[in-house]
This record gives sequence, structure tokens and C-alpha cells, in this order.
Amino acid sequence: MTGATGYVGGRLVPKLLEQGYQVRVLARDPHRLDGVPWQGDVETIKGDLQVQADVARAVDSIDVVYYLVHSMSSAGDFEEIERTVATLVAQESLSAGVKRIVYLGGLHPEGPLSRHLGSRKEVGDILLASGVPTIALQAGVIIGSGSASFEMIRNLTDILPAMPAPKWVRNRIQPIAIRDVLHYLVKSAELPPTLNRALDIGGPDVFRYWQLMNGYAVVAGLKERLIVALPVLSPWLASQWVNLVTPIPRSLAVPIIESLLHDAVMKNHDIDDVIPPPAEGLIGYRKAVELALVRMRSGEVETSWRNTEVIGAPSDPLPSDPEWAGHKVYTDTREVTVDAPSEDLWAVVESIGGDNGWYSLPVAWAARGLLDKMVGGVGIRRGRRDPNKLVTGDALDFWRVEKIERDTFLRLRAEMKVPGLAWLEFTVTPITDQKSTLTQRAIFFPQGLGGRLYWMAVTPLHGIVFAGMAKSMGKTAEQRFSARVLATAK
Repeated sequence: MTGATGYVGGRLVPKLLEQGYQVRVLARDPHRLDGVPWQGDVETIKGDLQVQADVARAVDSIDVVYYLVHSMSSAGDFEEIERTVATLVAQESLSAGVKRIVYLGGLHPEGPLSRHLGSRKEVGDILLASGVPTIALQAGVIIGSGSASFEMIRNLTDILPAMPAPKWVRNRIQPIAIRDVLHYLVKSAELPPTLNRALDIGGPDVFRYWQLMNGYAVVAGLKERLIVALPVLSPWLASQWVNLVTPIPRSLAVPIIESLLHDAVMKNHDIDDVIPPPAEGLIGYRKAVELALVRMRSGEVETSWRNTEVIGAPSDPLPSDPEWAGHKVYTDTREVTVDAPSEDLWAVVESIGGDNGWYSLPVAWAARGLLDKMVGGVGIRRGRRDPNKLVTGDALDFWRVEKIERDTFLRLRAEMKVPGLAWLEFTVTPITDQKSTLTQRAIFFPQGLGGRLYWMAVTPLHGIVFAGMAKSMGKTAEQRFSARVLATAK
């Protein structure tokens, strides 16, 4: 496997392991795989694809080579580097007796292509002419959290309610879900050696690019965006624009945008005669977007951003994903050390809200509740069922108890009107018999530009309210402990 630290490769490895394959990965920096769940299940070789000895060592005694690398740089003669690497892998695979090469390239029309798309096609041609049976799968926009093309759609649509766009937003695109890409890649390893050809793959839907953006908006609960196509935005100018309003680096935006200068639609469906679609059928675009966002919507906060330890569906993030991948999330974390046992601190945490209040600036909490009422929310005076005990599902002022692990953890989901999704978490950790730690974390997934502006507007207030709340809860626990000690002494 080449490209195991990339988006597709990192998700393909566990699928191959599930099928019983032994997997070897080649990586220039194996540390980029640190924390990946399957790291201990594969053989990892440190090496460079431009070094003949490293490539020879990597393909030795291998049946199938997955070629999933492509330079996303626009600097220098990257085409020559791609040509050299592909030729080297082809030659060494033939010498080692490799039985199959599987390559993932890009959908493209006939005729002149952009530099990056042309280079990807050339790499496929080199591998197909290698003498090793090769399948060159050609895909368009891959839909899944972490895919660079999807992240550009996500960020542009999330941030901008209206936008000027290049004329290529009218081009036709046939997106494909990451789950279906993995299906074709896995099945390619099983094909007979007589097959040596390029095959287009795509999902069941064909849209204009602007329709992809508005389809995402509908699934994400946003209003459809006003997109005005302008004839004056060159790929370079468009990449500057993308870099300005999204976290995607310009060096990555350039090749993505260049590839969008062409229609990306399957020329034929020959793939169906070679690899049948999944038994449940190919995933449509909106369903693929929904799968990419479902973790966030289900309230499984831990699996909703990049620093996750729980890896499940192919659309879930991996530690090897780039920092800019995934849904935007804001957090406010406070930690205080409390001179009281964890049971006293937990008692304060579990009794928060209702008549007990929120431990900081009551006027600010009351004002927020009144504002929520005015815009049709539940307000803060909903109270709580029991003054001291909580169970999952309890209403708590304008929060809802989403998860509780008695004595250690409480998560509240916001039910007030906010432009996004919000949670408030409390974690109690014992240090000694008479000392503990309170970790308080506010989490906010903004919805659209309004959500981002909302967080920026309330951040100064958070610095007062949340900091004061954590400190006051700690002081209350200390007072509770002192009173308990005095009562015991008497």
C-alpha cells in the first residue's frame, strides 16, 4: 500500500485486513500513522518512492500493489516527479512478480486536461503499460469527512450564504461516496490477471458543482446558497478565494480547482460488468453527505472531530487526517484543582441548574434565558426534575442530559436557540482522598456563517461566565467538604 497516510489509503487498509489480507505499507514518515487503529496490524516500511531500493524492498513478495499517491503541489515540475515514481513502481513491481496493480486516478473527459488531471492520467497510462495487470479506477469528487474535495464543499457552503464563483460551478460532476470507492478498491484485488484497463467509477447522481454545494446545504440544515457564476475568476484567483474563506491550504486548493475546470462524469458503466456495485446499491449524494455528518447530528461528540479515539464508519476521521479536515468545532475548556474529595465535587456538578443556579453571573444566565424565550426557545426556567439527582434524558433549564456516568462525567446538550449544536461537559477526576480536578468543556458546532459570528460574539462573555462557573463550583465543593468535616467532628 502506497498512500496509507492519505485519505483513501488510511480507510482502505482496515477493509483489506477485514478480508484477511496481510498488508504492508510504505511511508516516508511512519510516525504519521501513530494512533491509527490498524497500525499494529500491518507491516510498516520506512521509505521513499523516489528511491529504487526502497521501492524494491516494499514490493518484494507482494501480490497486489495499491498506488494511491499523487503530488498536490503546484510548484516546480511535479509532473516529472510523478512520472519517475510511477515508472519506478511499475518496473520494480514487474521485477518482483507482482500480480496486480490497483491505481486510483481521476474522472476526466477526452482532450486537453489541467496539469494535475493530465498527470494523474499519465500515471495511469504508465502503470497500465507496465506489464503487470493493472486496474486504473477513475473517480470524481469523493464524498466523506476528510476528503479534500468534500471539505472544500463543506467549508464554502458552511461559511458563505452567498458567493461569487467561477463559471466552472456549472460543470457536471458525478460524486461518489467513500464507502463505494473502498468497495471498488477492495474488489479490484480479486480480479483475474487477464484484465488490464482503466474503469470509471461514480455514484448514481450527476449534478452541476453548484448543486453539490446546495445539496450539502439542505442536508446540513442550511438555507440554499446564492451562487453567482462569474467569467473572470481564474483558477489562481479562485484558489486565493478558497484559501481566504476556508482552512484548506492554497497549495491544495489549486489542484482541486484545476480538476473542476472539466466535467467529471463517467464515460461508460463498464465497471458494472467487472465489479458489480455493492449489494445494497451505490450511495446517492445526499445520503453520502448525511453519512459524513451523522456522527455530529447523533450527539456522539467524541467522534465528531479529528482528535478522536473511536473510529467506525469510513467517513469517520483518522488521526492521520490533516488538521483542516472535519467539521468546524469551537471549544472552551476550563480546569480547576479542588481541595475536596471527588464525591463532594460530583455532588455539586450533579446538582447544577434549576434553583441551584449556574454558579456565575446569574444576571447573564437570566438574560440568556429571556432572549431564548423571545425567539421561541424553552428559556432557562424549565428547572429540573430532582434538585440533586440527574438521569439521562432529564430536562435541565435550557439543557438536556445527554450522558451521565455517575461520579465522573456529565454531558448536557443545549436546547436553547443557537445557530449550531452545543454541549456542556463536566468531568470529575480524583487526585487524592481530599483533592480532585474539575474539567469543564463547552463545545459548539457552528451552523453556517451565523454560527461562526455567534461564537465570536459570545467568546468575551465566555471568558467571564465559564471561568467563573468552574471556580465557583470548585469553591462550593470545598465548602461542602469543610461543612461535612465539621459535622463529623461534632
